[in-house]
Amino acid sequence: MSRPARSGAPQKKRWIDYPRRSRTGPRRWLPSLRQLLALFLLLLGGTAAAVGYAYATVTIPDPNPTALLQNNVYYWSDGTVLATDGSVNRQNVSLSQVPADVRWDFVAAENASFYTDPGIDPQGILRAVVHMAAGDSVQSGSTITQQFVKNTYLDQSQTVSRKFKELLISTKIGAGMTKEQIIQGYLNTCFFGRQANGIQAAARMYYDLPVERLDVSRGAFLAAAVNEPSLFQYADSDPAARAKAEARWSWVLDRMVKTGKLTTQQRARYAAAGLPVPRRWTPGSGFTGETGYLVQLARSYAETHDPTITDSGLSRGGYQIHTTFDRKKTAELTRAVATVRKQRLDPAHRSVDRDVQVGAASVEPTTGRILAVYGGPGFDHAHYSNNADTSGVPVGSTFKPIVLAAALQHGAVLQPGKSQEPITPASKFNGDDGIKIKDHQGNYVADPKDPTGLLHQHNDTPQSWGYIPLRKAMEQSVNTPYVQLGEDVGYGNVARTAQNLGLRPGSLAAPSAGFYIGTSTPSAIRMAGVYATFAAEGMQTSPYSVTKVTHNGSALSGFTAPAPVRALPAAVAGNVTDVLRGVIARGTGTRAQALGRTAAGKTGTTDDYRSAWFIGYTPQLATSVVLFREDSNHPQLQSLSGVGGLRKVFGGDIPTEIWTQYMRDALAGRPDAPFPAPAALGHGTDEPGAPSPSPSAAPVKRSGKTGKSDKRATATAAPTPGAPATGSKCHRHKCR
Repeated sequence: MSRPARSGAPQKKRWIDYPRRSRTGPRRWLPSLRQLLALFLLLLGGTAAAVGYAYATVTIPDPNPTALLQNNVYYWSDGTVLATDGSVNRQNVSLSQVPADVRWDFVAAENASFYTDPGIDPQGILRAVVHMAAGDSVQSGSTITQQFVKNTYLDQSQTVSRKFKELLISTKIGAGMTKEQIIQGYLNTCFFGRQANGIQAAARMYYDLPVERLDVSRGAFLAAAVNEPSLFQYADSDPAARAKAEARWSWVLDRMVKTGKLTTQQRARYAAAGLPVPRRWTPGSGFTGETGYLVQLARSYAETHDPTITDSGLSRGGYQIHTTFDRKKTAELTRAVATVRKQRLDPAHRSVDRDVQVGAASVEPTTGRILAVYGGPGFDHAHYSNNADTSGVPVGSTFKPIVLAAALQHGAVLQPGKSQEPITPASKFNGDDGIKIKDHQGNYVADPKDPTGLLHQHNDTPQSWGYIPLRKAMEQSVNTPYVQLGEDVGYGNVARTAQNLGLRPGSLAAPSAGFYIGTSTPSAIRMAGVYATFAAEGMQTSPYSVTKVTHNGSALSGFTAPAPVRALPAAVAGNVTDVLRGVIARGTGTRAQALGRTAAGKTGTTDDYRSAWFIGYTPQLATSVVLFREDSNHPQLQSLSGVGGLRKVFGGDIPTEIWTQYMRDALAGRPDAPFPAPAALGHGTDEPGAPSPSPSAAPVKRSGKTGKSDKRATATAAPTPGAPATGSKCHRHKCR
């Protein structure tokens, strides 16, 4: 039956017949298939247009500031990590540094289609949408490109808007960057747990290896760690974490087989070897022990030798600084200080022992490499000043070998108006206490503090030696011969010799009689370098602490090892060494005989016992040790009197014990190398007034002489091996 026609005027035709006129009731509101198709196409086109517009207008943002941050890594001389500093533990590497098998570990685990996809994975996106629709948190479904974008340009929030932006930027990145650039950026920005950002930091934190030495198995562990870093970081100690880590590691190796990058036979070998368990890990708490002082030295050296390295640049990180510091010797030096402190000091019962400071440095004579320093108890004990590198502690009689070296090289003006005359260790000078000192013009040196207005130079004891050879004066640390010798050689010659030996001009005292017996204040490192030059037969190599610096993987210039230069004639250096051997054999440094091998050295103690030194060397190693006392409430040096229960503290005592114990450990297993025989210097000239033949070596006590007595330094015989040794003292230019 036909439908009756509607009455009334014909209705105007509509562009969209909705609600549908041809239907009645609820059916009017049901769209037709044609309308549904049109709506779908409209939505699809609109979405495509919106996405196209978004793609066209979105820009790749600047990288996150945190993504650019790296830390600086400092290495021991053996290549192991000494320390890191910076707010982010990351060291960027180039893709060429990452073994190819390790790269494939990450591709297999995270994005097998990485080298063929456009930067996004539609299936992964669909999975994420399904999870969102189910009310779950937004899932990543991320390719390596997307993870690189998220790590570098965006944040870690799981929101739809962030995800949409990630997809757009990933598509642009995929079209604008090479796959090599993308995976390099990805490997440098992934978080692996253990505070490690990037694969280089992860390799160090998990396996204490540089990334170049990772293998497939360790790479598979790290690739698995990206998925759940909070779990993997405890795989060394937590059995549950280890079990889950092993399952994921095994899965990554299976994926390597599936993608054709590992054979089943290779897979079986890695399975047989088992999970490459990472090293033990405890979250760090900053610099401890000597680490802070070593880092300070390395940073300072790096900044000094490359003007592009600044504090602000170092704060942004990215530097790898390779040092000369020997891990074993540093530990041995620290142990020697701790042992002697425990044996000799008792801060719980002697208040004077509480503020005692020790500084020490060890230098390799032939190269100038700083092998070890002791700067103090450590930053973790709120001690931030490096006692090995500080200036301000007078060196006392350890300066006398410099005066002797200058005299042997330049000679001395022994009588006004005459030319320089040759000096040898056998040259005799007046060793009496309280003698007046003459300058170059033959005038007596003035001293406003003396009632007579003239300087009366004193020794540490009232004993009078008469005219004695410079060799004996060095062995017994007699002051008067070396003050007069210094005046005769001249301040200029002595100061130039000191600088040639490596002392900085700013550390040298102004001209005075006391200059020649140690009022200068160079650091323990610099003094070790001076004595290293004697050990190296006069070839001076400036002590240095850095062998190589790289920034973002590129080596910087300016860090070649310093070249040795001739500071002293070999004959002069050899004779100084021969004299200093006598200090240990017969003089104030006899405690050092406990080393049990050929060695040379010098003691030093300064004004009011404010510091005590021992500096000694073998052909293989030169080491300086300084003891001083400094109260944080009183920044000036305090007297060492009473320290260790001793009325007088000499360089031949506690400092020599530390030196001997350290050198014994540091040279263990190495041969007892001899020093070259000293070359003959010819005939030397005595100071005017010296009788001939020379007087007996035994001094004669004379009445009317004043000064301090030291019963440990006998006047009639050399100290016996192992006996308490004397040091040096400076008081109004009295140094022992």
